[in-house]
Order: sequence, then structure tokens, then C-alpha cells
Amino acid sequence: MNNELLRKIPSLDALLREEAVLRLIEEHGREVVASEGRATLDEFREAVAAVRDAAAPPPDPVHEAIVSRLAARLAARSAPSLAPAVNATGIIMHSGLGRAVLSEAARAALAAVAAGYSTLALDAENGKRVSRDRHVEGLLRELTGAEAATVANNNAAATVLILNTLARGKEVVVSRGQLVEIGGSFRMPDVMTTSGAVLREVGTTNKTHLRDYEAAVGGSTGAILRVHHSNYRIVGFVEEPPIEDLVALGRARGVPVVDDLGSGALVDLSPYGLAPEPMVRASVGAGADVVCFSGDKLIGGPQCGIIVGKADWIQRIKKNPLARAFRCGKLSLAALEATLRLFLAPEKLAARHPIYRMLALTPDEIGRRAKKLAAALRKSLPAGVVLAVEDGESQVGSGAVPTETMPTKVLAIRSAALSAEDIARRLRFLSPPIFARIHKDAVLFDFRTIQPGEDMIVERSLCDLLK
Repeated sequence: MNNELLRKIPSLDALLREEAVLRLIEEHGREVVASEGRATLDEFREAVAAVRDAAAPPPDPVHEAIVSRLAARLAARSAPSLAPAVNATGIIMHSGLGRAVLSEAARAALAAVAAGYSTLALDAENGKRVSRDRHVEGLLRELTGAEAATVANNNAAATVLILNTLARGKEVVVSRGQLVEIGGSFRMPDVMTTSGAVLREVGTTNKTHLRDYEAAVGGSTGAILRVHHSNYRIVGFVEEPPIEDLVALGRARGVPVVDDLGSGALVDLSPYGLAPEPMVRASVGAGADVVCFSGDKLIGGPQCGIIVGKADWIQRIKKNPLARAFRCGKLSLAALEATLRLFLAPEKLAARHPIYRMLALTPDEIGRRAKKLAAALRKSLPAGVVLAVEDGESQVGSGAVPTETMPTKVLAIRSAALSAEDIARRLRFLSPPIFARIHKDAVLFDFRTIQPGEDMIVERSLCDLLK
């Protein structure tokens, strides 16, 4: 039996001459098809060799099955690893799922610039090279009130760049309560060490007074740094001096003050029912010499770190050799420019910006979508699948407003045949993958973060999975 089946498996040369395989070669290239073809044939030979029981159904090694398997291997090989996904978790800025959803304006700007050459760093007036920051610097000055601005490829890079410029080889005074650890286990003390600055801790975890800063600032001080707590809060018996007091101390001692705002808000979040995050304009207005914040959090743009502040300090930062290593490319700048323009009309953000649209959704609006999907699913799913629309909580995510949640409605799915973990895992292997939450052995779908137009994807996927 085995020898007969083995004889039916073609050689690699014969396989590569098949008409169907020639079409695969035209699409993928001969070298790739030959490599995957060899692996496919080896798989079939190993499967045939493993058949010992004549009563067991042997694998079907006919040419059609081999070609089908080869095509599947090639499709899997050529499929992008970074691909769209459905976020049903209710976490608006989900770091693992790419944080901010870009606006239609930002996506259009990306497509336009990616399609060909662009005006990245040439002046139309004289054809000479100019700074690429010009595409966003004017907007950042207008939106924040700062004298000047520049951009790095993320906020950690912005912090390193700032401290390396202002305080390399000197002490940077910072409160112990602000020595945060950000995503990916990157810690503020490590970031400071990388910058070449020397960490000078003052105060305690919960209380740092202005007098602690006053005692630490001296001839070896390069900067005073305030770091927003970002992804945690210390509550209760706590105290920290406001940025205004640190600025006054810095001016009196001739030391620059840096304010690392983390998320960085350009608009007030209270209309969305959320606690206020530090406003960039307020920090600039208080007199901070340099302010940095993320472009892909509350700004809702591409990954980048934005630096604004006094013109002389920003010019020094731009001239730092590290600025070239940390600079943004044309795609990031195109998306950031389009995103920043949305904030010129803050009253229209909920209509134009996906992040603020999701923040503005009410539980009733979300619940209507969840109920509609539940009604559609009940018509096709077996009785062992229980569907319920329940109260839930959404999160802003990515360290913004970390202690607050937003009331929402979730579609909860429980199955007698599959555990919640099994359902969630299978959802993650769909195309596109769907990421949901698990709570009390139910899989929860929060329509706050399921984008418009994705409801049918979720419905079709659940029908296929749970039937």
C-alpha cells in the first residue's frame, strides 16, 4: 500500500511543470514555489510512510491534493503578518492593536504621500533643502501656544533627545513619585541613563515638596523634569508642586524645566465625561521650557513624540545629532499634519476623529448596535449559545485617564459546547482576527471600539464559529 501511494507522488520537477503550479510560479516566483513545493512533497511522503494500518484511510497524494496544499502554503507565506484586526475589547487606544485609529483625513494623506514623491524637505520657492518639521511646526505652535516645535519617532525618543541636549553629563532633578515604567518595561531611570543625564531623585513616592527641588538644584543641575504619571495614579496622602512652581524655581536658578506629559491633551476631556488630562497649552502657558507628549495617544495620530517649547531650546534639540536618528519619515509627518488640522475645529472632533467619536458614544447608542447583532445571531445560532446585552465598562487605554472607565453595553456570548477561552482563541485566528474580552466565562464584545462597518464581519465570524 505504502509503495503504491509513494509512486503516485510526483517529483519536484514534474510538479513544477504542472499548469496550475506554473500559475503559482508566475505569482510568487520560481524559487519560492520550488522551496514550498519541496516541503509539500516531503509532507506527503512522510504522511504516507506513517501509514501502518491498511484499514486506516491513507492520505490522498494525487496531484490535485498536492497542488492545493502547495497553494495554501504559498498563501500563508505571502500573507502579511501586520494585518487589520477587529478590536472588540472596549479599550479605545489598545497598544497591542496599534493604539489610535487614524482619521479619514490622515488615511487620505498617507495614501497620497505614499503613492509617489512628495514635498518632504524641499522649498518650492528656491528648490533648496528645508526642515521637514515645517509641515507640522506651524500647526503645533498654533495649537499649543509654543514658540517652536519638532517631532521624534516616539515620546521615549523625544525624552532621550531632550535630556541629551539639555543635560548630558549633568543632573536631572525628578520626583521619586514620577519615575514611571512605560509599556515594554522601559523605565524612566533607564531612559535618563541612555540620554547621558544623571538622575537626581527627590522627595518620596507619595510626597515631594518644592523645598525638595530647591535643595537639589545646584551647579551640577542640567534640568528639572516633571513626568506625568500616565498609566497610574497615587491617591490619598499625596503632594507634588505644580508646574508653575517648578518653572519659577528654574528661572530663579537658571535651570530649564522639562514637562513630559505622556499622553498630552490638546482639548479638554470633560465634555466626554472624563477626568482632565494635562493640557499641553497649559504647560506651555505656565512657562515650561520644553514640553513633550505622544502623537498616537490623545492626539490620535501616528506613532511619534512631539516636542514644543522655547525657540532657543528647540533649535538646540534640532541640531543634536540624535535628532536625525530619531526623526520621523514622510508617512508619519503626513498623517500627523492631517490629524493636527482636525484640532483647529475642536467642536467637530466627534464627527471627524475616530478617537473622539468613540469617546462620545453613549451606552444607548452602543447598546442598539449590540441588540441588533444579538437579534441577527439568534436566528442562526444553536440553542446552546446564549446571547445577552449587558452593562460593561470601556477604557481609554495607553495610559490615558488610567483610573477611569466609561459605561458601555457589551454583547456577552456563552456556549455550552465551547469555553470562553476557546471561543476567544478561535476568534483571534480568523481573517480578520477579532480580539474580545473574557469575563465570567463569557466572551464580551464592546461596540464602542468595533468600527462602523465591522458589525457584519463580527456577525459572519460568530455564525461560522458557533454553528
